[in-house]
Amino acid sequence: MQRKAYVTGTAALLAALLAGCTSGSGDDGTTDNAKPGDTGTSTVAAQPGKYRTLPEPCGAVGHDALDSLLPGIQQITDPVRRDQAYQGEATLTYDTDRRVGCHWKVESPDATDRLSVDFERVVSYDNTVSDDDQAQNLFLEKQTAADLPVVSGSSAPPASPTPTGSSKGSGSPSGAASSPASGSSPKSSATSEPSGSPSGSSVSSAPSGASGSSSADPGAMPAELQPRALTDLGDEAYLDDELNAAGSTAEQRTVTVVFRTSNVVVTLQYEEQPMATGTVPDSKEMQDRALNLASQLADTLGG
Repeated sequence: MQRKAYVTGTAALLAALLAGCTSGSGDDGTTDNAKPGDTGTSTVAAQPGKYRTLPEPCGAVGHDALDSLLPGIQQITDPVRRDQAYQGEATLTYDTDRRVGCHWKVESPDATDRLSVDFERVVSYDNTVSDDDQAQNLFLEKQTAADLPVVSGSSAPPASPTPTGSSKGSGSPSGAASSPASGSSPKSSATSEPSGSPSGSSVSSAPSGASGSSSADPGAMPAELQPRALTDLGDEAYLDDELNAAGSTAEQRTVTVVFRTSNVVVTLQYEEQPMATGTVPDSKEMQDRALNLASQLADTLGG
């Protein structure tokens, strides 16, 4: 009789377990943990950027381009030194998947020329912000810092999307940089429409003197050479041009071109300082050289 009681108790326990497993199973069998009233839709992660790698920066600039931007390089008679000048010097970075650069410096009897290129691949670590938006945010920050002249009759450029996350190592803030506040003074203000401009660029007229130039600048910079936004380079781009007194010696001109292609921001800086006091580097010539190289770099990226 004692053994029979044990078997009966076991059967009762199995029955209880089976009842517990089958209770509440009258639905469609799904295990949706959605909250009441939830439509069941899921958040779609922002798209990654087009680029996962960066080009080798010193190899991205060919000999022909270097001959144009650094005229003194062909005047180097020692073949070893000339080859070293062509090679350039890589910028020290700690994550070559995210940022690379290279710079060159060549002296000649006429001038000292410097060239640097920088590639930055922006990655967003916020699933709601795409890599492209994060890169656009970084580009806008650079453009705002350049303080370009405002084209007559136009409003300030719209702010880019404000991401909530940060781009680790990209150097960009989590929010979009705002345009200059009301009352701030840009490098120069537009006063008239230009009579002509290089292909693919929007320009503005400004008072006499080169943007950012010293008072020693002998003449007015033509409207088409003013610092400006560019419309045919990458997804967005701008050019800056500054003339600065280099102490008691000749004036140094710096032309900077920055453009964005998807999630990569490229910065090109070209400087020339003549040896002769009172000599001013030609703005159009330097801008043409810089823009030609920028176009080649965009082609290298496939943008």
